[in-house]
Amino acid sequence: MKKEKLTSLLIFVIGTELVGALSGLLSGGNFSEFYRTLEKPPLAPPGWLFPVMWAILYALMGISAFQIYEASDSRKSKALLLYFIQLAVNFSWSIVFFRFKSLLGAVVVIVLLLILVIWMIKRFGNIRKSAGLLNIPYLLWTAFATYLTVGIYLKNS
Repeated sequence: MKKEKLTSLLIFVIGTELVGALSGLLSGGNFSEFYRTLEKPPLAPPGWLFPVMWAILYALMGISAFQIYEASDSRKSKALLLYFIQLAVNFSWSIVFFRFKSLLGAVVVIVLLLILVIWMIKRFGNIRKSAGLLNIPYLLWTAFATYLTVGIYLKNS
């Protein structure tokens, strides 16, 4: 891989990871304590799994966005705009849930995120199939996170 392409790839991956890290910092810190106090639906994983999963998913998202950035397709600007919009919504979920402890607000955000992820995958896949496929784990995790968020809201309201 040429140095310029490698630099672009690293910018996308590290930039996406930093969005997740910044969201965590702005969320108020003590996630595991708050998460432990909540009544959770069946299949709720331990709190330590979330940062591990998100680190992997952010890397995959960054790689897929890089693939779109590198594509020779007139639709790539709109696809990348959608990517950044969904990333902003993703960024806000932890803040709404953990900092503001707004369970209903978190439900609204996660449902919006799920819709945006589906739309993004479709757009990415139309430009470059592998870019869409790289986000399937993100879609599955976001669907699972939607189930958890709705379940937590229902059990704790």
